[in-house]
Amino acid sequence: MLDRATPQAGVRRVLMTADTVGGVWTYALELTRAFAPLGVEVTLATMGAPLTSDQWEEAHALENLRVEESTFQLEWMDEPWADVRAAGDWLLGLEARVRPEVVHLNGYCHGALPWTRPTLMVGHSCVLSWWRAVKGEEAPERYARYREEVARGLHAAGRVVAPTRAMLEALREHYGPLPEAEVLYNARRPEDFPPGDEREPFILTAGRLWDEAKNVAVLEAAAPRLGWPVRVAGENRHPSLGEMTRSRSVEPLGRLSPRELAGWMGRAAIYALPARYEPFGLSVVEAALAGCALVLGDIPSLREVWGDCATFVPPNDVNALTEALESLCREPRRRAWLAACARVRALEFSPARMAAGYLSAYATLLRARKGRSSLGAPPPPQPTV
Repeated sequence: MLDRATPQAGVRRVLMTADTVGGVWTYALELTRAFAPLGVEVTLATMGAPLTSDQWEEAHALENLRVEESTFQLEWMDEPWADVRAAGDWLLGLEARVRPEVVHLNGYCHGALPWTRPTLMVGHSCVLSWWRAVKGEEAPERYARYREEVARGLHAAGRVVAPTRAMLEALREHYGPLPEAEVLYNARRPEDFPPGDEREPFILTAGRLWDEAKNVAVLEAAAPRLGWPVRVAGENRHPSLGEMTRSRSVEPLGRLSPRELAGWMGRAAIYALPARYEPFGLSVVEAALAGCALVLGDIPSLREVWGDCATFVPPNDVNALTEALESLCREPRRRAWLAACARVRALEFSPARMAAGYLSAYATLLRARKGRSSLGAPPPPQPTV
C-alpha cells in the first residue's frame, strides 16, 4: 500500500470510466496521478480499443491506479447499444466489488444505471455539438437514440462537470437544464513537457488526425505556401473507416509515445491547431508548456482557455491560417512573446488545482447524499440504460 496522506472529503476509492481512443485516457491518468498524494485510489474501467503497450506502461507507473479493461463499444459508435447495456452490467459489478465512495463517469449513457454510490459525470465532448461545429448542421436522425440516452444519463447524474464554460453551455443547449453543474479545467504536468534549448523552424500539430474537428486538412492546404515544414503527429486510422489519406505537403510523424511527442513539442517553434471543435484541448496545453507559440481555431472554448496568449484564425480560412503562420515565422520576437505568454497561462492549469476541484465536487456529492439520509429520504431512483 502507498504511504498515504489523510484522504480528502472522505474519498479513498473512486471508480472511474474512460475510453482509450482520445484525450479522456490522458485526462484520467493525470487526475489519478494528482490524487496519489491525497490518499485517493482509482479503479479505471476502460472501454473501446484495448490498451496499447504505451498505455499499459503509463498505467503501471501509477501506484494508486488499478485498470479494469474491456473492449465494449463506445456510445458514439455505430449501433453500440447492446455493448452499452453489457458494459453497464459490468460496471455495476465493478462498483459492488470495488465499493467506491464516488463513481466518476467520463461518458454519458451509464449515468442512468442504478448506482448505489453518488455519481459525477464529466462532459468531455458530444456527438451533437461536434456535428454542429464540424458539419455546420444538426446531427442526423440516426443519432436520435444517442440524444435520448445522453440526456437520460446527464439528468440522472448527481453532478455534471465540463472542462470549459463553452462545453457546459453546449450540453445545456442540446440536452436541457443541468442545475448541478460546474466547470473544472483540465491540466498537464509541466515537467513532462520541458522546453528545448533552441526552437527549430517547423510547425507542429498533433491529435487524432482522422477527426474532422482537428481540421488538419486546412493545415495541409496551407502547408505548400509556407516557408517552414509542417509536421503532423497522431493516429491516422479511424476506428470504423480505417486508414485516412493524408496530403504529401506535410510530414507525417505517426502515432508517438507521450515522451516522443513531448520531444517534438520541445523543438517546434509553432504549434498549430485550427480546430473547428475542441472542448478543451489537452494537446495545446502540452505544446504551450513545451514552449511553442500557438495558432488556434477561433472558437469559443479555445478563446476561453487561451485569451490573449495565442493567435486565432477562422477555422476554415486557409488564407488567414497561411498569413498567421507566415507572420509568426518572420517575427521571432513576437513568436517568443506569444510562447512565453502561453506557457505562463498553461502553468495555471496545474494537476494539483484540478485534483482539488474534483475532490471538492466529490465532497458536494457526499454531503448531498448524507443530507438526504439524515432526512430519512432514500436516494432518488434512477432508470436503467
